Amino acid sequence: MSVIDLTSARNDRVKAASQLRRRKHRKQQDRTLIDGVREIATALDAGVEIDEVFLFPPLCRTDAATELLERLEQLPAIRYRVTRPLFEKLAFGERTEGVLAVARTPQRSLDAIELPERPLVLVLEAVEKPGNLGAVLRSAEATGCAAVVLADGQTDLYNPAAIRASLGAVFCLAVAEATSEEVLDWLREQSLQIFAARVDGSVPYTGIDFTGPAAIVLGSEEAGLTSKWMADDVTPIHLPMRGRVDSLNVSTTAAVLAYEAQRQRAASR
Repeated sequence: MSVIDLTSARNDRVKAASQLRRRKHRKQQDRTLIDGVREIATALDAGVEIDEVFLFPPLCRTDAATELLERLEQLPAIRYRVTRPLFEKLAFGERTEGVLAVARTPQRSLDAIELPERPLVLVLEAVEKPGNLGAVLRSAEATGCAAVVLADGQTDLYNPAAIRASLGAVFCLAVAEATSEEVLDWLREQSLQIFAARVDGSVPYTGIDFTGPAAIVLGSEEAGLTSKWMADDVTPIHLPMRGRVDSLNVSTTAAVLAYEAQRQRAASR
């Protein structure tokens, strides 16, 4: 399929794509934006369906970009060549690599997650900032976590900023969104030991055995975890804070705990 030239910001396709920055439009269209060569390539590897591609060729300078464009040419997706102002309208910040894709939002559910033996699952409750979500997804993929689950999510898994912050890791992982009650029930059904990271947790994380099937639950920096995670079968843990601040960024906490779990698991083999 040939490339179509677009020059007007009033074009319906440009307007529809730019609306995908907002959650309600992503939900209405059942689509999202993927910005960046690595992120789009990872989505393709995961089988994500690409509807449209917006290109500004002068920015597609790298070998990786050239390879990606060759892959995109083989797809039925409509490709648009746009001006620099139009591309900057669609892309994010200054990280412009000359290619942006509009993709169908992958449909994920708790029931579809198949856990391996001795899984490690990360749960995020009411996390609001897509950058934090993306950073947690990136750490989860790097540490070999089996799944990441959003509980009562205040941002969506496929927020373009979360996709970007994750470097596309959201497409590599088993992920799902559900209510906190549904997530807690699912964790119990999977026979996972549940550890809730809390500022007032009674057990330091270094005293926890993470080698068995486990779930680590984290809340937002502003509110922490809700009382739903204070059940008798949930172990409250904390990271010791030696300075004046009483907590870490949720993505930092997730990385510390996930790497500690993987360290223990590697040592127990």
